[in-house]
Amino acid sequence: MGFLKEFKDFAMKGNIVDLAVAVIIGGAFGAIVSSLVDDIITPLLLNPALKAAGAENIGQLSWHAVKYGNFLAAIIKFVVIALVLFSIIKAMNSLKKKEEAAPPPAPSSTDQLLMEIRDSLKK
Repeated sequence: MGFLKEFKDFAMKGNIVDLAVAVIIGGAFGAIVSSLVDDIITPLLLNPALKAAGAENIGQLSWHAVKYGNFLAAIIKFVVIALVLFSIIKAMNSLKKKEEAAPPPAPSSTDQLLMEIRDSLKK
């Protein structure tokens, strides 16, 4: 019975539940970013660039039996996803900095009175 109680205490800690929620939200966010890359960025930006370079079917590039085109496509997709995530995180951080830049609140009347007493005692 002691083992089950310890396991229950471990599993119900806030950190474990928070981690589980983060993993689920992370998976959903990954699907959103993948859709953004596959359905919006790739057709609008990447496909025209590949057509201009003459490599519009990059996944089928190969050298003998080595299909390096799939590898190049995976690298390009990774770079685009990393760029999108970097942009999103940078935007979120800039919003967070604006919130932190708020001026500190003015001291309360009690604090002002205590500062006046302190200043008069210094004199």
